[in-house]
Amino acid sequence: MTLAEFLNWEPGGAPERTWQLIDGEPVAMAPGGRAHGAIQAELCALLRNHLLENRPSCQVAVEPGIVPRIRADRNYRIPDIGVTCAPLAPGQMLPDPVLLVEILSPGNEASTWSNVWAYASIPSVTEILVVHSTRIAAEVLRRDPDGQWPDAPLPVGSEDILTLQSLGFSVPLKALYRTTWMASA
Repeated sequence: MTLAEFLNWEPGGAPERTWQLIDGEPVAMAPGGRAHGAIQAELCALLRNHLLENRPSCQVAVEPGIVPRIRADRNYRIPDIGVTCAPLAPGQMLPDPVLLVEILSPGNEASTWSNVWAYASIPSVTEILVVHSTRIAAEVLRRDPDGQWPDAPLPVGSEDILTLQSLGFSVPLKALYRTTWMASA
């Protein structure tokens, strides 16, 4: 299936599910668990508040459509969170994202990292954040000033400050887990 066909496609059987297009094949996404949703909501709120104060021309979006540059005609991925500073415009896709966030859930690690590497092909993306949903931990991939990606992500531990240079945003990593069972563990 091509991207154009996918964007006009109406899935039978499970229309309420969220679908990605991965190398021409529609793939249903499993719903996130409770911790996944709590982390997603908390990070969105923190980012939104930061952007309102510091970067009002930027917007945070939940589960935005993203088209990687590699095989763009056959891929439509959906990160958990995206941030763009592009002007508002109609459409199904988040234009020129600068930050993309994936939240790892049990059982989806391989497909999540596949998405991360696809996101790295988007020229406007300068950072990719991967947040764990079963422990307080994250990993940040940050594009070098020369445009290259590092060989490995930067780990962020439970006692660390999470810094997203693309937005001038810093917060204790624990803050993302405020409404999860891990906050009191």
